This record gives sequence, C-alpha cells and structure tokens, in this order.
Amino acid sequence: MSWTRRLILSIVIVLTLLPGCGVNGHPAQSDSNQEVTPMSAQQLANVLSVKVTGSPQAYQFLVEISSPDKGCDQYADWWEVLSQDGDLIYRRILLHSHVDEQPFARAGGPVPIVPDTVVLVRAHLHPGGYGGSVLRGTVSDGFQLVVIAPDFASDVEHQAPQPDGCAF
Repeated sequence: MSWTRRLILSIVIVLTLLPGCGVNGHPAQSDSNQEVTPMSAQQLANVLSVKVTGSPQAYQFLVEISSPDKGCDQYADWWEVLSQDGDLIYRRILLHSHVDEQPFARAGGPVPIVPDTVVLVRAHLHPGGYGGSVLRGTVSDGFQLVVIAPDFASDVEHQAPQPDGCAF
C-alpha cells in the first residue's frame, strides 16, 4: 500500500473514532441513551479514490475500495453515489469478495449527474453496513475525504438494487 493510501486510511481511522463528528463540520446527532461502539478500520469498507469518465448524465465512476474481505461471510458488497441530501443516485453491486485483491477498483455507471453536482461516494460491508471513509465532490472539481454522521442516509441501505448472493 502506498504511503498516500496509508496516510488517508490513518486519517480516516482517527476521524471515524472522533466523537461528535458530522457532515461538513456540523455535529452528528445522537441518542444519549444509545451506547456507541466505533468499528475498527479492519471492519469497514473504505472508499480510497474516485475517477470519473464519460459525459453529463452518463458518467462512469471507477471507485477504489479497501475492505476486510474474508469471503462471502464478510465482503464489500456495493459502492454507491448519493446526493448531498442522502438520496441514492447509483449503486454498483459487487458480485464477489476480494480477499486476495486489496485494495480493488470497480467501475460502474451510467451515473446521471452533471459536472457540478455534489455527490458522496461510499461503500457497504456485508455484514456491518456503512461506516468507512467517504469521498465527496463533483466531476468538475474532484473528490475529497469527508466525515459524515454514522446514520447519514441509512434508509437507502435497503433500497434496490440489492445483491442476490456472493459468488466467492
């Protein structure tokens, strides 16, 4: 793993474990009666980079992910593109685990946005869900690491499309 990726992952780990971090510097909302146990970086699917090609309303995203894949019992099962409001714009289902290929990159699209649409790109781990590093940006300006509230857009987790299994 390159020193740049290690640095990004270290920053993500620190930011993930900081209490009260939310979207764009706003504090995360939490229920004071609920105990929160942060997941370690080894239990998360982290988006490391996003590259975009194509044209407006039909972009192809190449998303690089680092995940603690162990086979079909634990693997990154999708990455997705969300609006700033948390609406699901696009989801790329990953059909198998990537135990021996870390980090890995997978392309998907078409993503129906224009060059200046601000989006978030995050990955999902089966089981475990969201919680890893997220990149925010636009096609025209690029993508940067952002800290979001743990429950940001959690309702999209059950929206279609969904994986119908794991090949290996």
